[in-house]
Amino acid sequence: MKFELLKTDPGSRARRGRLHLAHGTVETPVFMPVGTRATVKAMMPDQLSAMGAELILANAYHLFVRPGHELIRGLGGLHRFMAWDRPILTDSGGYQVYSLSGLRRIDDDGVSFRSHLDGSPLFLSPEVAVDVQAALGSDVVMVLDDCLGYPATPADAARSMRRSMDWAVRSRARFDGAASDGQALFGIVQGSVFPDLRRESAQRLRDVGFDGYAVGGLGVGDPVETMYDLVEAQDPWLPAECPRYLMGVGTPRDLIECVARGVDMFDCVMPTRHARNGWLFTRTGHIVIRHAAYRADDGPIDVDCACPVCARYSRAYLRHLFLSKEVLSPVLNTLHNLFFYLDTMRRIRHAIEFERFNELLTWARSSGAA
Repeated sequence: MKFELLKTDPGSRARRGRLHLAHGTVETPVFMPVGTRATVKAMMPDQLSAMGAELILANAYHLFVRPGHELIRGLGGLHRFMAWDRPILTDSGGYQVYSLSGLRRIDDDGVSFRSHLDGSPLFLSPEVAVDVQAALGSDVVMVLDDCLGYPATPADAARSMRRSMDWAVRSRARFDGAASDGQALFGIVQGSVFPDLRRESAQRLRDVGFDGYAVGGLGVGDPVETMYDLVEAQDPWLPAECPRYLMGVGTPRDLIECVARGVDMFDCVMPTRHARNGWLFTRTGHIVIRHAAYRADDGPIDVDCACPVCARYSRAYLRHLFLSKEVLSPVLNTLHNLFFYLDTMRRIRHAIEFERFNELLTWARSSGAA
C-alpha cells in the first residue's frame, strides 16, 4: 500500500490524497459503500463502478458466520466471489461485538458468541479476525477492537481501550505472519469521548506501526459536536503520511465537517439503509418519498443531481413504487443516495484541489443538506 498526500487545504485540515492498493487506486477523501455480506444491497457491481465507487467495505464477521471464509478462499477470494475487481476493505467484526452484545461474552482473549443465525458457538480473537481477512483477500484489513457504547465511564473506557490496544499488538504480529502479499493493516483508535484516552490509544498504535489509522467508537450515540471535537483533536496525534479513516460516519454534512478535520476515508450504511426506508438525500435537505406531498410531483428527487434516477424518474413514480413495495423501489432509491454520497466526495476533492473548500464547508453548514 502507498498513500500520496497531494494537497492540503490552506484554511482547514482537509487533505487531498491518493491511495494505491493491490486492486487499484483510490482518490481520497473517499466514501466506501457498505457491502456487509459481500454485496451492496440492491446494487450490482457494474452499477457501483458506473457511479464512481472505487473502494467498498465488506464485513469479516458476517462472512465468517456465513458462508465461511475458507469457502470464499476456495472460490478464489472475496473479489472473485462477489465479482468486484476494485479494492475492498474488510471490517474485523469489532462493531458486531458492540451491536450483538446480547449474544456474546468478551474477555482479554477475544469474543465468545453465538451465531445470530442458528445459535452455534463461535470464537473471534484478534488472530482469528486477521486469519479470516487473509483468507478473504481484502486490500485493507482492520484489527479487531472492543467498540464501547455511549455513555461509558472513564474506567470502562480505559479498560476497553487498553484491551483494544493489546489486541492491536496481537493483530500486528499475526498479520506479519499470515497476510497475503499486497494486504494493508489499519489500527483503530478507541477511548470513547475521553481525549486523554484517545491520545494514549493513538500513541500506542503509532508505536506499533500500521499502514493506516482508523478512528473508532464514535457515532454510537455520542453528540455530533463531541464527535467533531474529538476527530479534530486526534488529527495531530496521527501520522500525516498515513490515511485516516472515520468508521461508520455519517450524514453528508458529517463527511464535509470531518474532512475539514483531517479525515480521508468514510463508510456508513446510511445512504443504503435510508434508501430502503424511502429517505432520499438532496442538496437542500432530505425528502421522505412516501409523504403525500409527492403524490403528483413530476419533478426529480434533486434538480441538481446528475444520477440516472433523477434524469428519468419523477418523485410521484418513486412514491408509487415505495408504497406498492415494488422491488424496483430500493434499487432506484439506493442508486440515487449512493450517487449523491459519491458526488459529495467528488465535490470535496475538487474544492480542496482548487482551494475552495471553505466555500463548500460554509454551504454545508447553511444549506440544511445534512
